[in-house]
Amino acid sequence: MNSERLLQPLPTGKLPGWLLHKVLPRASNDPSVLVGPGLGRDAAAIAIGDRVIVAKNDPITFASENGAAHLVEVNANDIVCMGATPRWLLVTALLPRGVTPADVLNQFAELRETCRQRSVELIGGHTEIVPGLERPILVGMMLGDASPDDLLTPGQARPGDVLLVTKSLAIEGTALLARERAAELRPRVGDEVIQAALNLLHDPGISIVAVAEIARRSGGITALHDPTEGGLATAVRELATVSRTGVEIDSTAVPILPETLAVAYALGVDPLGMLASGSLLIAARPESVAGIMRDIAAAGIPVSIVGSLTAASGDFSLVSDGMRQALPEFAVDEVARLLSNPSEPDADSADTH
Repeated sequence: MNSERLLQPLPTGKLPGWLLHKVLPRASNDPSVLVGPGLGRDAAAIAIGDRVIVAKNDPITFASENGAAHLVEVNANDIVCMGATPRWLLVTALLPRGVTPADVLNQFAELRETCRQRSVELIGGHTEIVPGLERPILVGMMLGDASPDDLLTPGQARPGDVLLVTKSLAIEGTALLARERAAELRPRVGDEVIQAALNLLHDPGISIVAVAEIARRSGGITALHDPTEGGLATAVRELATVSRTGVEIDSTAVPILPETLAVAYALGVDPLGMLASGSLLIAARPESVAGIMRDIAAAGIPVSIVGSLTAASGDFSLVSDGMRQALPEFAVDEVARLLSNPSEPDADSADTH
């Protein structure tokens, strides 16, 4: 390992894959651990008697008007991607100096209501006011349960599997940039586009729980993945890497909303690498695709075929107008990269917590 590389400051966002590979344990000595840590693994799975407990830990670190609700949704998303049902949640709330009792009451009311909607029990956690914070940081640890037959173990996708994406790309990232960079966007795209982008958090929203359950019932699913930081490009790399396959993505088939394209173009970011909570990445056997798409469409949810897995392990390709190139790789999520650079203060983007 190059010692100079170890001394370079890390960018904002997730730890890079090469570093995670070094710090994560190679394997568990506990036979009850069915799924442990690793790239492309959405959650852990532990055998308890004749059931499987799926455990997920995820924070909300960006400023958000609905941070407590988002905390529930992002954790539940990864639980269902493992074939489990979200059941229990613990929350650590790290709050900045200056927070008021009214702020805390509102945040926890939102948390309890979103848990109620998801049939999730809030069972504990920790609260603390911490000096040096600019905004609240909420960390969730969610547990779900499944039968051993329902568990979707990462690494089961195979060459020839078809890749589908639900809804549209970069739903969360588009809304976040519209909120945080509204002043910069307004003269370039106009208020109508900004409002449409902001509304994406509510319609279609960032939850994939319902569509994941539909896909599982349809059958023929080999993997489900929640594209978050690093967008679709990172998600397909993770899914393929853990399954030891390659990927071929058709750029013209990737569903992207006009407001996402407008925001991305105005701010100089690539939609393929934008925070993408709200979409579900599905790998399925070819013979099952028609039925899966029919069932998802019947629920009023858009779904698109965007590519396939190949036998060329580690070969990640993007095809555009018949031209093949390497799928872009994002060491830092495009939204995190942009927001880590200071911009002019904007009243519309002030944190409300």
